[in-house]
Amino acid sequence: MADVVDRSTRSRMMRSIKGRDTRPEIMLRKYLHACGYRFRLHRKDLPGSPDLVLPRHDLAIFVHGCFWHRHAGCFYTTMPGSRVAFWQAKFEANIHRDQKAYKNLQQMGWRILVVWECGFKHNHDRVSEIADLIQTQGQYQEWPPQPPRSRSG
Repeated sequence: MADVVDRSTRSRMMRSIKGRDTRPEIMLRKYLHACGYRFRLHRKDLPGSPDLVLPRHDLAIFVHGCFWHRHAGCFYTTMPGSRVAFWQAKFEANIHRDQKAYKNLQQMGWRILVVWECGFKHNHDRVSEIADLIQTQGQYQEWPPQPPRSRSG
């Protein structure tokens, strides 16, 4: 399928995508701060530079976009129609980098919580579950536990 915008517009749009301080990340930070959790942001001394780090809980939190980090089974994990080989390599590299960071963090004694972008679009009324996950002792957890299969959730 051909792109609906011209090449320069698509380039400008892709350049504007941020890697930090995204809307889901800010929403999570506000919620956790209101709950009394204190955290550090984007610690570059840790593998993968987690979006939020709760040292008191030995927890590294990653807020991932479903498209870029390939949320398995999620409606938002689509494949662009052009340059498919490029995108497959890009996405595989992202997944590999994420898994390597998780493994290295766990070897250092950190627990991992991955919060997916779709959770804020479809489960915003269940954000309190994240506070419960912080208190549990699982080594690797994801929220939401089940991705949406359609735009309606």
